[in-house]
Formats: sequence, C-alpha cells, structure tokens
Amino acid sequence: MSKYHIPVLLQETLTALQITEGKKYIDATVGGGGHASEILRLGGKVLGLDEDQDAIEYVKEKFKVQIGKELVLVRGNFRDIGRIARESGFENVAGILLDLGVSSYQIDTPQRGFSFMHEGPLDMRMHKETAVMAKDLVNGLTEGELTELFQKLGEEPKARRIAKIIVEDRKIHPITTTRELVSSIAKAYKVRADSTGTIAHIASRIFQALRIAVNDELHALEEALPQGIALLGSGGRMAVITFHSLEDRIVKKSFLRFENNGVGTILTKKPILPSDYEERENRRARSAKLRVFEKL
Repeated sequence: MSKYHIPVLLQETLTALQITEGKKYIDATVGGGGHASEILRLGGKVLGLDEDQDAIEYVKEKFKVQIGKELVLVRGNFRDIGRIARESGFENVAGILLDLGVSSYQIDTPQRGFSFMHEGPLDMRMHKETAVMAKDLVNGLTEGELTELFQKLGEEPKARRIAKIIVEDRKIHPITTTRELVSSIAKAYKVRADSTGTIAHIASRIFQALRIAVNDELHALEEALPQGIALLGSGGRMAVITFHSLEDRIVKKSFLRFENNGVGTILTKKPILPSDYEERENRRARSAKLRVFEKL
C-alpha cells in the first residue's frame, strides 16, 4: 500500500484552498492522505473522511504521530459530512476538499473488483458492509434496467447491445468476475477481450456505471455539496476534483445554484485542468477537473 494514491492537481488544490496555519480543513475523501499530508505540512488541522476502511487504516499508520492533534480520522461517507463534522468539532472551517473517484490502491487491488484490467470478483463496494455488489446488479437487473444503467451512468452508446449479451451469457452461468464481464462487453463490440487498448476504452464506461450505482455516488455528491457549503466559515472555500462528466455536471450546477442564491462566488468559471506534465506522470489525472467555490 506504499503506492496507495498519487494526489491529482495537488498544487492547484492547495493554492485554491489558501491553506493557513492553525485553520481547520476537511478532506472528505482522504484516500491515501496525499492532499491531507500537504495541508498538515502547511500548518492546517484536518478532518479526514473516507468510506473505505482500508484507506482509514493506511492513513492512521502513515500519520499516527499526528492523530488526535492535527488530524482527526473518521470512516464515513461524505454524504454525512455535516453530522460527522459537527461531532468532530469541525464547523466554520476554512476549506473542504472532495477528490472524487477511485484510488490507485482500489484499482490495483484485484479482490476489490474495481478494475477491468485485473481478474477479481465483481464487487466494487467502497465499504464492505454495503449490501449490493456489482455482481448482484449484473445478474439481477432486467435487460431494460441494465440498458438504462449503462446509458445514464456510463454514457455507453451500445448499452442495449451490451445488456442483451450480458443477459444471454448469464443464462449459461452467473457473471461473477471482472474478466467474465469484460468478455460479455467484448462480444457486444466484436473485439477480443484481451485487446487491451480497445477493450479498456469500452469497459471503463460499464465499470464506471456499476461502481457509481453500487456506491450511490451521484446522490451522495448531491447531498454532500450543500452540507459542505454550510460548514464553511466566511471566506471559506470548497474544492472539488471530478473525473467524469456526470460528477462535473452536478458540481457545476450546484455551484451555480449557490452563487445565484447569494451564498458565495464561483472562483473557477472554467474548471482547472492538469498540466501536460502531470498527465504524462499520472495517467489518472487525464480526466480530472477542479472547480472551486468561495463562501461569502
């Protein structure tokens, strides 16, 4: 887990949040602690949240000297950020960060089932106590429901065809592994399941749709944003890093609504994108967008 996660848009995020010594910040997706560590280094106090217990345990070990002093860690979903922050003494904070998506550790751990590049169970749960796994959706939803899921959450142009083949294939035996799902997707596009470049582009949309559905990610984001704004003190800033259009659309519309309601000001009329250098060094950064809002 030493390579848990490379923080995306790190300097841009720190600049946006205007880290000030002694002030309080919330990293609502603490992951491997990449952003949080820099906030701590600059003198900020951090409340770190993550739904993934593996992430919490990793950060506890990494920052054990600072736990309870400069750093408070809580396992929880950011949809509960308001309650968790109040219980932890983090109100009127100077900044909040949401770095959305999947960590490098989650993708590279086959048994988590997040990646089409590794053979593993079709799981995709951020929190292991979540009742529904990806395999439950793949094997339990009707063809029409799968089509709608892939269209809405994956923006997949061949959603209907993929759903049809999944239903046909699961009649032979349940689809329970990542490779079995990739095989069904490959059939829909009439490509080889091991044609790495082609299948990666296709499968990523289906895996995204399932991951979002399993973890109810979009609803959680919609619930978290207004709670986060309410936790900010005057002049406090919220920074959100998204990795696909569905998330970015929610953040953009929410920030516009906050601004129109006189809550504050959007500081990024256009999202901040990673530099060419960062994209070369960190493949995960390629689709990242950073939006920032300042509360009045």
